Amino acid sequence: MLHAHARKPFVLPFVVFTLALVVAPAHALARQPGAAVEAEAPAGATPKVPPLPEGTPEELMQFIDGLKQSNVRPKSRPEMMAYLKDVAAVSVQAADKILAQVKPTEKLHEDAAKMKLESLMMLGRLGDEKAAADMATFAGTLVDSASPELAKEAKRLLLVSEAQQLFSSGKLDGGPALIKKTADMLAVDPDDVQTAGLAMQLAGAFENLPGGEEFAAAAYNAFGPIFAKSKNEQVRSMAESFAGTLRRLSLPGHPMEIKGTLLSGKPFEQSSLAGKVVLIDFWATWCGPCVAEIPNVLEQYEKYHDKGFEVVGISLDEDREALEKFVGEQKIPWPILYEKPEGEGWRHPLSTYYGISGIPTVILIGRDGNVITLNARGEKLGEQLDKLFKDAG
Repeated sequence: MLHAHARKPFVLPFVVFTLALVVAPAHALARQPGAAVEAEAPAGATPKVPPLPEGTPEELMQFIDGLKQSNVRPKSRPEMMAYLKDVAAVSVQAADKILAQVKPTEKLHEDAAKMKLESLMMLGRLGDEKAAADMATFAGTLVDSASPELAKEAKRLLLVSEAQQLFSSGKLDGGPALIKKTADMLAVDPDDVQTAGLAMQLAGAFENLPGGEEFAAAAYNAFGPIFAKSKNEQVRSMAESFAGTLRRLSLPGHPMEIKGTLLSGKPFEQSSLAGKVVLIDFWATWCGPCVAEIPNVLEQYEKYHDKGFEVVGISLDEDREALEKFVGEQKIPWPILYEKPEGEGWRHPLSTYYGISGIPTVILIGRDGNVITLNARGEKLGEQLDKLFKDAG
């Protein structure tokens, strides 16, 4: 079952976007309001990428820049992937022509080399195994480049390639080595936003994999102190969320503190959950995957509520009226905790305390008050509850 996940909006450069595609193949990304969304294409012809024209190196680069900036709106995901593949392929052709005509000391040589790296990586992600191998080979020739930026880009993409192989194999034995390589690269330049974003995506990818929580914790522990030393405010802000993330990852086998205000305005009493099996659901009405999960949770609630199953929703909505209307229309029977966000959205105290960066995030707690699992979505929720209530009358 494929699970979508809404994430905190955070603008990342191409290399990190590429890693997001590589390491999270099972997660379609829904976005918080205000983030860019794909527009539906008007009825008409499928967008086509024109062939590479003749021209000077400068004209070839301008042609590729024009393709990337064009307002093309594919009508479907397959069409979008096909268009991206064609853009990447013609970009490699352009890069090869430029590299053959300009000197390594020229800025255009560096730009073309970066374009080739990124385009080969995209093609590899889209299923071209030869392109993926070519990217790794080409990147290997650039790690000692006289251009520090080009060398750094090559090293980042080699990390992405290694991550792709690791996550595609399903075997996480190479996780510690990959985490160390990433931390070592971060340590060289703690102010590098691109490498920091890459590290964040890597840690998040481990977190979203079955059995990957231990590796995710190791990654956050390795990257956090380096982020904290950065002079870049954006990088330091990432470190501030690590404490909450590590707190959440350490929950299995331990109690979870739940406090806040009910949608009615009354304080929530955690003592009301004593002796019950409880699902804590971080969600929002604007989150499509969250709304799609409600029927599943409701089915389990109706099946097991009388036997001691409770759900507590933690709303990350900003619009209280919209939330109240949604809860009323959907006849959601379980308690909802809500706090008006201070500043930007996604700021419920519990979501900050537990480092919630994507929703829905659901946490299942046993009768003894200790967390059972951080992964109880979809069919996994029913499987867990069937086990827990198998002897219930």
